Order: sequence, then structure tokens, then C-alpha cells
Amino acid sequence: MDINDAPVYRNPPSGGSAPWTATVAGCHALAWQQAQLDHWVADVFGYHAVQLGMPELQALRHNRMPHRWLLSPSACEAHTPGGRDGPVGALPLPVVCAEFHALPFENNSLDLVVMPHTLEASADTHQTLREAERVLRPDGRLLITGFNPASLWGAVGRARALSRRGAGTSALATVHDWVGYWRLRDWLRLLNFEVEGGRFGCYTPPFSGQAWMDRLRWMEPMGDRWWPVLGGLYAVMAIKRVRGMRLVGLSRQGKAVMAPSRKVVTQRHQRTMQADHCLHPARPSGLGRPGEAEGR
Repeated sequence: MDINDAPVYRNPPSGGSAPWTATVAGCHALAWQQAQLDHWVADVFGYHAVQLGMPELQALRHNRMPHRWLLSPSACEAHTPGGRDGPVGALPLPVVCAEFHALPFENNSLDLVVMPHTLEASADTHQTLREAERVLRPDGRLLITGFNPASLWGAVGRARALSRRGAGTSALATVHDWVGYWRLRDWLRLLNFEVEGGRFGCYTPPFSGQAWMDRLRWMEPMGDRWWPVLGGLYAVMAIKRVRGMRLVGLSRQGKAVMAPSRKVVTQRHQRTMQADHCLHPARPSGLGRPGEAEGR
């Protein structure tokens, strides 16, 4: 499916939790992320899954886990999943109102956590990642999407954020924190996550008009081939790993107790026999028996 021809996000929505979702470039970004989420979450199995924020995306619509939730700090009644896609998302997800840095789930209780632009909207990025690591069970999956600072999208957003004139006209200028792809991989490695895969997309510059976005559609396949790390967005899939313990106390105790060597005892016995032989030397070969000497 071509993300530029996605009918769902062709027209900007009336509003959303993030200002950039109401722009033409934001619709292009939502379409790309929806395609990646549908592909990756379809093969993740388990019982419990949660999506943190971004109700404009239906991150769990192709996932088959029996228990799925949408967590958002604010009320999400106006963004019920299934309100725009029809039969695919006909069953709305239960909405949990909570903060990203304080998830209301037990330790090691979730099999899948999806974070679409959650780190950019979170007040404490590191604590949000630690909470995701806490609630995930061993070998659980963590899926994160966000803007790439090392791209045309990141350059435009940060440049207009510094400019007084462009701060009010650019929706990307409202992004709170730009978390880079390699920076995120380092954070995940510190939390004992193993990065399973990553993907970049949205190589077309974030124009405000639909005509320019359609005119530069050729940059999507070219960018995916020639400059893949310069995409406007990225998606990362990571697995939580728990290191096993190795008991070494019993092996050390076993090495301390050594059985007596039989070879040492044998050598000592040989030395004793040699000493006895030296104390009682053999008779000379020229002397015969006493009876034989008298007879001669």
C-alpha cells in the first residue's frame, strides 16, 4: 500500500492531541506510521498490550491479544479507535487516563507496549522508558516511533522553533523533545533492551501544501534506497532481555575439598622398599653354602 494514497489520512483532521497532526505533512507522517505499526504488531503474541498516547493512530488494530488498552493523560472520548476506519477498528479500545511516567500496571505484566511519539510528549523521557521496562515482562516487545532530528523534518522544526516568525506557523515547532535514533538505541541498551529492528521513512520535505507533497512523491523510494538514515521519522522494535544467574558457590566449595592422591602413596612405598634393601645388602656371589665349602 502506498502511504501517499492512503484515503484515511488524505485530508487533515479537525484537531488532535499534537498540532502537527492537523497538517498535510502530519497526515503523511501518520499514514507511514500506521503502515509500520500494522506490519510489526501483527506477529506479536501474548495477552496484554497497551498504546501510550497518540489516539490518532490505531497502533493495536492488527494485534490479536485479548486485552488491549489505550493510555492517555487526557480524556480521549473524541478519538475512539474505529471512528475513521470502519470494520478494521470497529471494536474501541478501553481508555486508561494516566501519566506516561507512572503507568498503572504491575511489574512484568505486559507483553507489548507501543509508544508513538510518547517520548516527545512526555515530561520525563528517561522515567517513561524506565516505566515501560518495568511493566514489560521478559522477552516483551517495545515499539517506539518518533521524529528524526537528523532529517529535513528535524531541521525545519528546530529552525522555526528558534525563529519568532516561524514558531506560530510551523506545527513541528511545537515538538517538545527531539529524541534521535542512535540516542534512543543507547538508552534502550542501558535498560537491557535488545533492538530487533528499525526503519526510517517520510523523506519528502514537510510542505504545507498537498500539491508539493504529491509532486515530490518520488523522494520516498529514492530516500529509502540512497539515504535511509535521513528519513523524517523512525520506528524501533526492541525486546526486553533479563540476564540469568550463574551459581558459583557450589563449584568453589567442591574445588576446596581434594581427595588424597594414590600416586604419592605408591612413591612413598617404593622409597621404603629401597631403604630396606640398602640396610640388608645381598651376599657375594663367590661364597657358597657352608656344607659345600667343607666338602671341598
